[in-house]
Amino acid sequence: MSKSLLLNSKTLIVKVGSSLVTNNGEGLDRAAIAAWAAQISELVKTGKQVVLVSSGAVAEGMQRLGWKQRPVEVNELQAAAAVGQMGLVQMYESCFAQHGLHTAQILLTHDDLRDRKRYLNARSTLKTLLDLRVIPIINENDTVVTEEIRFGDNDTLAALVANLIEADALVILTDQQGLYSSDPRKDKDAKLINFETAGNVALEQMAGGAGSNVGTGGMLTKILAAKRAANSGAHTVIASGRERDVLLRLANGEAIGTHLKSTQIKTIAKKQWLADHLRVGGKLVLDAGAVKVLKTDGKSLLSIGVLAVQGSFERGDVVACVNEAGIEVARGIVNYNSADTSRIKRKASSEIEKILGYVEESELIHRDNLIVI
Repeated sequence: MSKSLLLNSKTLIVKVGSSLVTNNGEGLDRAAIAAWAAQISELVKTGKQVVLVSSGAVAEGMQRLGWKQRPVEVNELQAAAAVGQMGLVQMYESCFAQHGLHTAQILLTHDDLRDRKRYLNARSTLKTLLDLRVIPIINENDTVVTEEIRFGDNDTLAALVANLIEADALVILTDQQGLYSSDPRKDKDAKLINFETAGNVALEQMAGGAGSNVGTGGMLTKILAAKRAANSGAHTVIASGRERDVLLRLANGEAIGTHLKSTQIKTIAKKQWLADHLRVGGKLVLDAGAVKVLKTDGKSLLSIGVLAVQGSFERGDVVACVNEAGIEVARGIVNYNSADTSRIKRKASSEIEKILGYVEESELIHRDNLIVI
């Protein structure tokens, strides 16, 4: 019998849709949210890290404002989101507090992940929150977003967050049991697909359109989200959020719903992306000690090991690390721009704040963002 793809996953992105959060648009479903909070708290106790991507702000706002129909005007949608976000976050905070866990609200737009500085800042914040055992609650920033920079749906947002923090798995909880061979509401012979490969084009052809008047995502968006998440090595599970203890059972190996396996090894995906950069933003000349640390010890690059800075680059650019003979020994994503790197080279990490007046990271290049050539 096949096992759940979540069995050995440590970092999880869990996405819950509007119909689940708001009980099909009738207002926030406290019982359902409390159940997910209880399950996630149990996962955290076992050492797993969980990020929750939650829809429902607009639907909750509509309920609070007494609107029966989803508005079409952007300003009204944004107003509904602003009102609903308050209730959504309050509900999550109170439910997780019952288990001694704090939550953090994070609202994102496409620009936040497209801009490299903001991308790295979001990544650092999320990783810090997870290390602190805080549950990030993520939603699209509907109150300021425009059509041109929308994610379009929270399935896509969840996949991008999986890429952002290199999660092991993405769990999309929906009001369906998973992905079927055809629409089970119309075809009694529709069969549940248990295991497939993420990115299989046949799945996209099989998927239908949106099935709810509350949210904006259909099964196709979930399949495309799985394809996107797979690019960074994350597996995806699409399962019913109304299934009893669904997250705990998946984590214990039960093969509930549809499992879409990534064929990309996570570490290789990141390293290959770095290795494939034909152009680097600049070069860092390292002393012998720093070269040894990178090549044999597998550690991060610290500013004290940098002898010289060549070229002009920004925080988040890929730079080459060369030895004193000019031979490239590694490359990675740098945490400081070239001007600031020049100021802190040959200095200990503890001196960065005094020199620059701020600290982005204690490492110049973190080992997770570095590949040895």
